[in-house]
Amino acid sequence: MTEELTGREEFDVVVIGSGAGGLSAAVTAAHEGARVLVVEKSPVCGGATAWSGGWMWTPRHRFARAAGVHEDVEAPKSYLRARLGDNFDEPKVDAYLAGAPQMVDFFEEKTALQFTPGAGVADIHGSSPGAADGHRQVGPTPVRLTELGPEVATVLRRQMFETSFLGMGIMAGPDLQAFLHSTRSVRAFTHCARRVTRHMLDLAVYRRGQSLVNGTALVGRLLRSAFDAGVQIRVGTAATSLLTEDGRVTGVRLAGPGDSYTVAARRGVVLATGGFSHDVDLRRETFARTPTGREHWTLPPAGTTTGDGLRLATTVGGRLDDSTASAAAYCPVSRVRYVTGRTGVFPHILDRGKPGVIGVVRNGSRFVNEANGYHDYTLGMLDAVAEGDEVCSWLIADAAYLRRYPLGIAKPFPVPRLNHRLSGYLVKGRTLADLARRCGIDPHGLEKTVSMFNEGARRGEDPDFGRGTSVFNRASGDPDNPWPNPTLAPIEKGPFYAVKVVPGSFGTFAGVATDERSRVLDADDAPIDGLYAVGVDQASVMGGHYPSGGINIGPAMTFGYLTGIELGRAVTR
Repeated sequence: MTEELTGREEFDVVVIGSGAGGLSAAVTAAHEGARVLVVEKSPVCGGATAWSGGWMWTPRHRFARAAGVHEDVEAPKSYLRARLGDNFDEPKVDAYLAGAPQMVDFFEEKTALQFTPGAGVADIHGSSPGAADGHRQVGPTPVRLTELGPEVATVLRRQMFETSFLGMGIMAGPDLQAFLHSTRSVRAFTHCARRVTRHMLDLAVYRRGQSLVNGTALVGRLLRSAFDAGVQIRVGTAATSLLTEDGRVTGVRLAGPGDSYTVAARRGVVLATGGFSHDVDLRRETFARTPTGREHWTLPPAGTTTGDGLRLATTVGGRLDDSTASAAAYCPVSRVRYVTGRTGVFPHILDRGKPGVIGVVRNGSRFVNEANGYHDYTLGMLDAVAEGDEVCSWLIADAAYLRRYPLGIAKPFPVPRLNHRLSGYLVKGRTLADLARRCGIDPHGLEKTVSMFNEGARRGEDPDFGRGTSVFNRASGDPDNPWPNPTLAPIEKGPFYAVKVVPGSFGTFAGVATDERSRVLDADDAPIDGLYAVGVDQASVMGGHYPSGGINIGPAMTFGYLTGIELGRAVTR
């Protein structure tokens, strides 16, 4: 639509959405001298990013080089070529791999975003050409909310409750390992006691946790960087339509608190609304095994990721690219029922690779290497369940496992878990057959599966799925496991426990069609002047595959950075 903008507000760049991609674009463009506005329809910023792990796949970054790891770009490129197959888009992959280390350098040197290297985080498929055993990830360095200032605290989304401990975030790495070993190590117990005590003091003084890790640390640091660069951020403000003139996107109509108005975008508009994983109709059309769209439980906060960016793009000629191998970035989840009546969604990232747990479907059989990636687990579940049956599986463990490790949201000893048993979330059986009947699993099938699994586990082997043979697998286990393989232990002493797992997602891989410069493409693959899409709004450079951890936020930050550079340096018409 064309609309008169004279007398209205004018910005160089308008960013719609406040996750990693949108804030990366905004901060970068502002550092290049652009006047930038970020609008967020929710009352707080961060979207799905704030509830994520915050890690980014950024091969060849400065921390790897400092550690003596000097990769040629062909190494990660060959890995992506092997894993993405027919979905390998060379121009986009080249732009990503060239831009990722530049993005890390820019934010580390010029903004409040500081990084922690993931030196020991391996690529998931270690036998593929070009796979690395580490040094390709970075994450946000933890920070106190008090250090970021009250304007950040006012608009920052809080930690996801299901992945926290009493609302306190726990960071992957030494922090997490300390909590897992808190009953087995004085040093770990001391660390955990210190952290919990400080969190309780923060709750008493500030009424919210102040120690930010993972996604909240990433968004908090990006918000601080945006404010420092002069970016305007307006929450509770939705973009209702794009404005065009002679085929160029020139502005946005916004609906704020009690008011609708237009703003001009002299250099361009950036769509960064987080994809469409909460849009039931689009899920029905694009997700596997979701005949009504409601057979899926996505992790982003309610009210976000509702397809706003895609709808805005299509009104000016943009289109959905759903040629990806998978429309969703899958993760196995369990539904947590609380006494308040609320149902939470818990992502099974940590527990599947620990020794002494397996995943089975209704006939009692295993179907996947449980210690592989979460996307792989869910794809395996989708393939293993017959058409017409409910797509689900159960994670099975024994009492020895629950003394050491979490099973879903049920924490290990000494944290009480009676509430999860009473709600039906954690199912308990005296014997495997008893547990199977309570879950609706074939008892004989489960007993046979566990017997075969135990025989191999005692030798440290998994003949069926090769669990524990890759670096990624072994890092998912427990180095202190007394059995020969860190991911394997027999399941043999009752009582036995189960948690039901269903398909969920971190977001979408399908999205707005763009080129390697993040410009939105029309039906003829021509770029729409003045319109860009980044983050999960953009069809993923990974083509619907999940080759390593951090392949959602890594591209979001990188293409956001590259878009910000382009728009920040653009000559205003």
